[in-house]
Amino acid sequence: MSAPRIPRPGAGEHDPYYSKYIELVPGDDAFSPLERQLDASLALLAPLDEARALHRYAPGKWSVKEVVGHLSDSERVFAYRALRFARADATPLPGFDENAYVPAGRFDRLPLAELLDDWRAVRAASIRLFRGLDDEALTRRGLANDSPITPRAVAWIMCGHELHHRALLRERYVP
Repeated sequence: MSAPRIPRPGAGEHDPYYSKYIELVPGDDAFSPLERQLDASLALLAPLDEARALHRYAPGKWSVKEVVGHLSDSERVFAYRALRFARADATPLPGFDENAYVPAGRFDRLPLAELLDDWRAVRAASIRLFRGLDDEALTRRGLANDSPITPRAVAWIMCGHELHHRALLRERYVP
């Protein structure tokens, strides 16, 4: 089966807040970044030892492990939204508060390698989900956090969200 194409979403397919993530993704297809971009993030983080993975660049900020946990959690939430709306389930979905999820995830107690493996598995599941969606499913609309969104926009948001956090990890965490 050939890789699907996930064209850039229109402005009406997502809350304007997410434009900052979508704009970070180059090109006109989100499927290729979904498949390939994780390798760069994993290469950046895999060499860190456990002490460095607990680093916080300022008091009250997340550790590297918490950032990785947040990326996995967020992608799970985004994928769930995409699945529901792609399957024509128009039930409005609530938002989620990442600042509540991260402490509850207790990511600092887990080995970094385990967190990275989890993130790899989450992304693999997202790729499988999007591989099975046709154009009609990608453009079905739903309501999440009181804003319209399409599965197509979700794919772009996933890619941009990772790029956003990778840049922060490079700037503030990883020497």
